[in-house]
This record gives sequence, C-alpha cells and structure tokens, in this order.
Amino acid sequence: MDSQPSILVIDDEPDNFDVVETLLDGENYQLYYAPSGQQALNRLDSFQPDLILLDVMMPDLDGMEVCRRIKADPQWQAVPIIMVTALTDKEDLARCLATGADDFISKPVNGVELRARVHSMLRIKQQYDSMQVLLKLREDMVNMIVHDLRNPLTSIILGAEILRLPGLSPEQQQGKVDQILHAGQQLQSLIDSLLIVAKLESGKMVLNYTEVDLSTLCMSALAGIEAIANQKNLTLIHELPEPGGIVAIDAVIFRRVLDNLLSNAIKFSPYKSQVTLRGEYLAAGGVKVQVADSGSGVSLELRQIIFEKYEIGTPIPEVSQIGLGLAFCKMAIEAHSGSITIEDNYPNGSIFTVLLKNE
Repeated sequence: MDSQPSILVIDDEPDNFDVVETLLDGENYQLYYAPSGQQALNRLDSFQPDLILLDVMMPDLDGMEVCRRIKADPQWQAVPIIMVTALTDKEDLARCLATGADDFISKPVNGVELRARVHSMLRIKQQYDSMQVLLKLREDMVNMIVHDLRNPLTSIILGAEILRLPGLSPEQQQGKVDQILHAGQQLQSLIDSLLIVAKLESGKMVLNYTEVDLSTLCMSALAGIEAIANQKNLTLIHELPEPGGIVAIDAVIFRRVLDNLLSNAIKFSPYKSQVTLRGEYLAAGGVKVQVADSGSGVSLELRQIIFEKYEIGTPIPEVSQIGLGLAFCKMAIEAHSGSITIEDNYPNGSIFTVLLKNE
C-alpha cells in the first residue's frame, strides 16, 4: 500500500492491545488504541481508521452495539470491522456478522490468522477507496462535459432563433450562420476527442499510417483555427519546411493533435499576442513540431500532471477547460511511439514539443 494503513484496536484490556501490536510488528501498520466502545465512538468524530479490530466482550457498551452504531453512520460504514471474540457458538458468531461486522477472529488470537485477515480487509478497503476516487472523478468529468457541451449548444440554439427573426441583413445572417457552424465544430471536436481517448486507452485504436507532407498538414491546421485567432487579434506565425517532404503518420489523429495544441495556445494567449507553429524534418528521420504561445506558462509542478486526463492546470475564468485535450495528445503521440513535452517560452508562455522518430 502507498501509505501506512491505520488500525484502531478497541478493547477494555490493554494487554490485548499489546498482543495485537506484537503480532502485527513489522507489518507497517499504524496502530491506535481505545479502551472502551464509547471512547472509540467519540474518537471517530475526528479520526477514521482504515480498519477496526473490535473486542466483543466489553463492559457498558459491548462490541456488538459498538459495531451496530458504527455501521449505522454513513461516514463510517465503509470501514471494515474484524470482531475479536472468545465466543464459539455459531449463533453468537452469526449475531456478530448481523451487526455489520465484516469478519471475525477467535481468541486466543493466532498471529498468522490475524495478519492474513487484516491484510485481506485492508485490501478490500483500499479497493473501495480507489473505486470512490474513480466514481468522484467520473462525476466531475460528467459535470465538466455537460458544461462544455452546453455552451456551444446554447450558441447554436440562440443563433438559429435569431435567424428566424425578420429584417436581418445578409451580413447579419452570415454572421449567425458562422456562429452556428463554429459551435457545431466545437461540439464535434469535443465528442471526437472523447471517443478517440476511449479507444486509445482501451488499446482498440489502430493507427492508419500514410505518407503526409508535414508542411501541408500544418498549414491546413493553421487555416482551420484562423477565424478563432482573429477573434483575439492573435498573429499566427509559422516556421515550416518547404513543401515536398513526407512523414509516415496517422494524418487524422496527428491533425487532431495539432488542432488541440493550437486551440490551447489560442485559449491561453492574451489578446494581440502571437502563436507560433514550427516544424522540421530530423536528420536521423522523423519530425519535430512545436507550438508556442504567449500565455501565463505552466509551473514545474503542473508539468508533471498536465497530460493526465481531467487535469486542467491553472483555471482561467471564462476559458473552457475539460482536461481531455492534452491527455489525448499524449496518448496519440505515444501511440506513434513519439513523445510530447512542455517547456518555458521566454519571456512569457509555453512551448509544446512533439517528437516523432523513425523506428
């Protein structure tokens, strides 16, 4: 396990805690002790262990009642409880399980059995915790996707409603048509990215290699985002090789990489700045492509995670950030057996570098 698991031992006999501590010595567990059921319940208000070892026979509040109260509280239900009992009657053991206990171990406690049951319960708890993280991530992802889908969809609906109004000039009509087209392209790009990421992750994406002119492909990508750049008065600069050279890539997938990198560069560059697309053929074979922006840059800490799914770096107001674009770029480039990195663009901004080398 990555972190040191915590175990709460609830027993009215301190000697029994010493036995457990001895039997679990060297297992890299952090042990805590509560001498009564009530003290344990009070402690759970500020501390939630990964596992509870609970003695059944205790005065005042016995182990079964303590277990029942713990399992009745939603915030504690996922904590596994192993009942430690001298009871041997099957009906008594069944009562332990009926209160919500996850397992039990008989006294006198055997070291091999204790370590095995503790390890088993902690493994289940770790799997549960991992599942909760995934569920939360999925919930956040769904919320982000819904948000990102809603914006262009709203733009399409509003644009269509305005087109129905009488008296619009041809220029106004064309403006609304362009607005609807752009919003539709945004929707298509987001949906395509989601589908391609899923295929790349599952290993079902088969790359369709063809020989492509790098310069032609890059110029086509620049032309595709020119209208968006104009909205921010951005200057698009290209430093590309002469047409005529070729590289073997999946042109559709690689074009989407370029679209994502250029779109990000435009998003995070300030008004009236510039975005640069560079490309070159390598002497040893392969190509190097760079997209440089004039934004706020990416910190060293964020560079370690920015290519992970749903990581968005530094949130910027009114900038749509779902955290899929760079994750897609990384998976797509690695599917080409290449690499993608990020560095500072002095004095401001970032440079994303894609490197594809011939095998």
